[in-house]
Amino acid sequence: MAKEFDVCVIGTGPGGYVAAIRAAQLGFKTAVVEKRFLGGVCLNIGCIPTKALLRSAEVFESIAHASDYGIEVKDYSANFEGMVKRSRKVADKMSKGVQFLMKANSIEVLNGTGVFKSAKELAIQDDKGKEKETVKAKHFIVATGARPRQLPNLEIDGKMIIDSEKAMQLEKQPKKLVIVGGGAIGVEFAYFYNSIGTEVTLVELQKTLVPVEDADVGKELGKIYKKKGVNVMTDSSVEKVEKKGKGVKVTIKTKKGSEEVEADMVLSAVGVVGNVENIGLEKAGVETKKGDIVVDKSTYKTSADNIYAIGDVIGAPWLAHKASHEATVLAEQLAGEKPHPVPYDNIPGCTYCEPQVASVGMTEQQAKDEGYDVMVGKFPFSASGKAAGLGHEEGFVKVVFDKKYGEWLGCHMIGSHVTELIAEAVVARDLETTGHEIISAVHPHPTMSEAVMEAVAEAYGEGVHLGSKPKKK
Repeated sequence: MAKEFDVCVIGTGPGGYVAAIRAAQLGFKTAVVEKRFLGGVCLNIGCIPTKALLRSAEVFESIAHASDYGIEVKDYSANFEGMVKRSRKVADKMSKGVQFLMKANSIEVLNGTGVFKSAKELAIQDDKGKEKETVKAKHFIVATGARPRQLPNLEIDGKMIIDSEKAMQLEKQPKKLVIVGGGAIGVEFAYFYNSIGTEVTLVELQKTLVPVEDADVGKELGKIYKKKGVNVMTDSSVEKVEKKGKGVKVTIKTKKGSEEVEADMVLSAVGVVGNVENIGLEKAGVETKKGDIVVDKSTYKTSADNIYAIGDVIGAPWLAHKASHEATVLAEQLAGEKPHPVPYDNIPGCTYCEPQVASVGMTEQQAKDEGYDVMVGKFPFSASGKAAGLGHEEGFVKVVFDKKYGEWLGCHMIGSHVTELIAEAVVARDLETTGHEIISAVHPHPTMSEAVMEAVAEAYGEGVHLGSKPKKK
């Protein structure tokens, strides 16, 4: 006999487990289905463990530059195995935290793969595909996430051509590494491995690194990476990878022709694709398109009336905080509440390389393409007293405003720990704050956050710390 629930969530990543908890809080009898580990990719093999690795790289880099701060450190080395071990410990702790939350909210955890038998019934299968039990629910929520995308000429074998999951759990540090893809995942791993001594080549098809970001940010990151010793190859693509002995030979097409690079392995970081296969979506009548589940972005309802989908499996932006927000909104809607819809034009993006990258809203070019007459302000951290004291003067804050009404169209940052600063712009935009209100709000000195106010002041021609001439009004 099938188990019956009000809500059954398939997948326990940042979208799935939040949807389950909020549903349980609202009085629904709730279950989650998980085939691997609670917390999904983000907590176990994504967001959290990578940040732990990046922190290890930051500490190592600080030690390497200790003499710049008047500190002499003679003997130190990167313990790669220890770094990986620490990141796994952090991930395990967070996963256990989700397990605790499931128990605390009386959510039943069903271990296995959820496969729809129909729109109203789900089979729970073991790792061999054998049906263990069945579930019926008034509402099913698909939160199966995404996995690394594979290119035809870059087939992942887990040994010489690897994905991000393998890259954070290697047994041995590679001496030479080629990373294909200069987006968030690619630049984060480039920073980590370069910092601890691996010779890194970073290949990106577009003109700048982190191509979804403002062009100025991508150009700045490229310059900084080259200074760090990363072989940055933009406007380039990998033509083929040949396994050669214990390593690989990578043929890279550039504007000047083809170039060959030898390495121990290749990391493919060319994006993700939704996990829509082998879960019975066809039998349930759920429509998919180009690897994503098609939903109404206001209700998250699929083409099947009682089935909903959230998170990476419904497409970009592939961000944990977006998935969690969708989860909360959906659960509250199912309970008959009227939550504020997810503000898709105000979701921040963060990249945790060093210097970090953070942004929200339109880039300067996007704003111009939309027909806005823009005011742009930029404040470099080289002019920040706090940044100078910290020894992290690279990067800047850039803001984009609409000249006619003063709407804050976008904010773009590159610098040390700027992911902690972007929330000011997110909240301000949500409250429809004008530039004058940011300028008049007293920002503490000396802080990195002052750079936000200073950039806004520059946009309005009121900056005092760069020697700029006032803009004509």
